[in-house]
Amino acid sequence: MTKSRGHIVAEQWFKDKNWKWAAFQKEAAAAYLAGKSGLVNAPTGSGKTYSLWVPILIRHINSKPKKPLKTSKGLQVLWITPLRALSKDLFRNMEMAALEMNLTWRVGIRTGDTGTKERTTQKKQMPDALIITPESLHILFAQKNSSEIFKNLHTVVIDEWHELMGSKRGTQTELALARLRSINPGLQTWGISATIGNLDEARKVLLGMKADVADSVVVKAKNNKKIIVESIIPEKVETLPWSGYMGTRLVDNVVKIVKEGKTTLLFTNTRSQTEIWYRTIIDRYPEFAGIMALHHASLDRELRDWVEESLHNEKLKLVICTASLDLGVDFRPVETVIQVGSPKSISRFVQRAGRSGHQPGAASKIYFCPTNSLELIEAVSLREGVEKNILEDRPPVIQAFDVLAQWMITLAVGEGFGEAQLFEEVRDAYGYQFINREEWEWLLGYITTGSSSLTVYDEYKKVERIDGRYKVTSRRIAHRHMLSMGTIVSETSLTVKLQNGRYLGSVEESFATRMKEGDVFVFAGMTVEFIRIHEMTVTVKKAEGKRGFLVRWAGGRMPLSSQLSAFIRERLSDALENPLKEKELAKLQPLLSLQQERSIIPRQNELLIEQCETREGHHIFIFPFEGRLVHEGMSIILAYRISKLQPITFSVAMNDYGFELLSDQYVDLESVLKETDLFSIKHLVDDIYQSVNATEMAKRKFREISAIAGLMFQGYPGKYMKTRQLQASSSLLFTVMSKYEDNNLLVKQAYQEVLTYQLEEVRMRMALDRIATQKIIIKKTKKPTPLSFPIMVDRLREQLTSEKLDDRIQKMIKQYSDAD
Repeated sequence: MTKSRGHIVAEQWFKDKNWKWAAFQKEAAAAYLAGKSGLVNAPTGSGKTYSLWVPILIRHINSKPKKPLKTSKGLQVLWITPLRALSKDLFRNMEMAALEMNLTWRVGIRTGDTGTKERTTQKKQMPDALIITPESLHILFAQKNSSEIFKNLHTVVIDEWHELMGSKRGTQTELALARLRSINPGLQTWGISATIGNLDEARKVLLGMKADVADSVVVKAKNNKKIIVESIIPEKVETLPWSGYMGTRLVDNVVKIVKEGKTTLLFTNTRSQTEIWYRTIIDRYPEFAGIMALHHASLDRELRDWVEESLHNEKLKLVICTASLDLGVDFRPVETVIQVGSPKSISRFVQRAGRSGHQPGAASKIYFCPTNSLELIEAVSLREGVEKNILEDRPPVIQAFDVLAQWMITLAVGEGFGEAQLFEEVRDAYGYQFINREEWEWLLGYITTGSSSLTVYDEYKKVERIDGRYKVTSRRIAHRHMLSMGTIVSETSLTVKLQNGRYLGSVEESFATRMKEGDVFVFAGMTVEFIRIHEMTVTVKKAEGKRGFLVRWAGGRMPLSSQLSAFIRERLSDALENPLKEKELAKLQPLLSLQQERSIIPRQNELLIEQCETREGHHIFIFPFEGRLVHEGMSIILAYRISKLQPITFSVAMNDYGFELLSDQYVDLESVLKETDLFSIKHLVDDIYQSVNATEMAKRKFREISAIAGLMFQGYPGKYMKTRQLQASSSLLFTVMSKYEDNNLLVKQAYQEVLTYQLEEVRMRMALDRIATQKIIIKKTKKPTPLSFPIMVDRLREQLTSEKLDDRIQKMIKQYSDAD
């Protein structure tokens, strides 16, 4: 790098901080100052933010005239972040660097939490650099002077790009970048990512289809951050395991680790689990009151802000959290991370590990706390994945027409758009590179008339064509659109507040409406009693000393990633031959021996199928080890294919390792496999549509799509429509559009999303291809095995009502553990 004025100032700042440039920081700075765009890939806590922020400041210093300008240039740098929680931390670090270099640059924040006063200030004069979320960026494009706002923008940085890519929020970002490149052809675009496998594709998605990839760079840190993975080994493991039984039984082991460290983050996979662990620890160790806190997305913002500030100020010993704290936030006091239960992804595990030792050169340490015996296999697999630095790909979303329709209306609310120019812009976005004129014409018709089946209804006529430009002229339509912008569609939430007026957070409508006066539940780390629901608010009072039930949120279970499932198959294959290779596998020897005794432990080139008969009926257990979603689709297809050979009805259950087909009839699988290619990929999509209620599944998916596309208004703040009303309305629209429009893009998208995301059709096809090369081994067992027993338990969770699950499971364990 040339020793410019800016470079000398930056070097002095590093010297004052007693820091040195990391090699990847130097490389990124040189590329940026040479005018290039690209992607920075480096471990969490290695200084990725400064690898771009410092050269941005160098550029500013070098471009400063000797005499200060009387007027500001306005917005010059956009820093896009996926989480509001990241914005404060980014602001703190970015502003500190600018101030300590004696620069007058103003850094601002624009998220859903930004107050009215600050928004008004920004409207009058934008800061030089703005930290913003994708949704808030789209709101700026809905301003009448959006081109003026962005006219001096020269750099866009997308933080945690791996978190956005692969989601519709990433698609939102792609569309915004395409428009910014149109406004500023010389725009420099950079992404920052720690955990992503498909780096080259991530760069292409970031830069767009028209970019010369050869003129961009991927800056990859050479020295991988050291991550120490240690399992919490239970004294005893169940030979017939079931999901969740072990977790909180290891609370003493967990607390011992917490006490030995300075500050610990304990990650769980669901909000319900955070509440369970908080109550378990506080009941057993009351001395943690005041030095332990909760953090998850459904808690009130003030509570979350307090937790984050307390972490920074070293006031907390332990924070129990979900993914709400696993991205980018710099909590230097954190020494230890504990992961409860399998994170189902190597990338997610690495990301969370990086919360500890969050500084260059420091090692990260993460403890893995299993929630059942079989997760000890996942512990070994996770450690191997970390050691080999194998991370999951994040495939981008393709042809999300609902997001595009929303974007078109957003631009029409703002300055309006010319359709030919916008069509070219949209095709520059990676996710819409294949869009054709027929689809584009349909979208133009949709935003102006609501599609051909809805032309008689004025409510769906949102955009008008005036002097060749598409614009929204109705203030009502513009207002409703601004309230509905975004791509995260969830069940209607109700605010929870105490009688004294303090807000605790939110719960989903389906949970709240089941409660009656006097019901007690656990939320925000406290036990509260339900009083009433009024105007979308649940009023409660403290109920100390009473036992309550847990709040449940939808979408709690994550599927196993394909990379992690491959590691598990490999580890399980040689588990008996190498019992002392890993301490986790050594601990599992009684379980593995029982599996081998009652059935077999499948090799990598084998597919295990177990059949047994119990009082419930005839069970078929199949173990592809491909994750819950793939198993859900595969179980339904296989049940359908068998039913074509003989009249039979199955009930299905599944987990990440395999699935169960349960019937009152015996199935001769040897004969079935001779008569039909049970695992064939031929006619796969047709068989999916024949075997599942695809129309009903698509209807439910259509509700999300129609909300994003602006087809269905979900209500004003405090007066949201009930979830069942939304589903009924969207179902009616789906039926009408399906009946009268063969080419409706939103209906087609609903079916495609069922295949792609709900049934993981592509991954299922790959799994069936692999099975075609394997030897199928059918084992008739007298009793359920350690691999099949957890699947039976998962089915019981959905069935049991009056009898406690634990009691029923203990009876089953006794029944199936007795000597033959």
